[in-house]
Amino acid sequence: MSTPAIVLKNVWIRYNSNVILEDISFSVEKGEILSIVGPNGSGKTSLIRAIMGLKEIWKGEIRVMGSPPVNLRKSGVIGYLPQGNMHDSGFPVNVYDTVAMARFSGKRFLERLDRDDRGNVRESLERVEMWDYRGHHFGSLSGGQKQRVLIARALALRPEILILDEPSTGLDAVAQDSFYLLLRKLRDEQGLTILMVSHDIGTVSNIVDRLACIKQKIHFHGRPDECIPSDALAKVFGRDVYFVKHDKDCETCRGNR
Repeated sequence: MSTPAIVLKNVWIRYNSNVILEDISFSVEKGEILSIVGPNGSGKTSLIRAIMGLKEIWKGEIRVMGSPPVNLRKSGVIGYLPQGNMHDSGFPVNVYDTVAMARFSGKRFLERLDRDDRGNVRESLERVEMWDYRGHHFGSLSGGQKQRVLIARALALRPEILILDEPSTGLDAVAQDSFYLLLRKLRDEQGLTILMVSHDIGTVSNIVDRLACIKQKIHFHGRPDECIPSDALAKVFGRDVYFVKHDKDCETCRGNR
């Protein structure tokens, strides 16, 4: 078997003397979509920052593509879309230049983009179906279109792993569905490994391969079609939570067509 894309073994994270996360262990296989689910303040963002090598862990071990995360920070292996990453709508930058910014990260001062860079920017925008908007002002786009452009910017580094922190925040239901379908398409066509943080277990359960429900500890880790214990959901969200995931072939759905 190949080495998993991400492996965490007994990871503890603390801030000053306060323990944020304790004894976290799970893996993400290559080409898998996994969502870390939990309420605000549950430690989700701290965990992904540790996976990217941006936050030191107290105990345990993290490996990304077989290496310590700190060794990969400038490698382009990980593409990252942080929470609430929206440009100032008044900033004078178009869609093409927003994505091209990623290709300037490894260049010297005043160095221009070459043919490979320009081709990469076009390819990245075409993959998210935003090439036709390349001349549009970024601030004029809808929320869903902005997220697609920011995904293209992350893809411009040609990552093997894509990490997204609450990517559907601010999107309506239609835009959310379109965005998540795009993620599945990118995984299927490019073999990307996708790690996504969310607080909405009902929405992400329809598109991910596995869930990790976290609130200081892992309370569930498995496929979303498994029966998640109600006590695990109560420990994560602070109360009983129920969600229904319909399969297109279930009797109820067939009866309502």
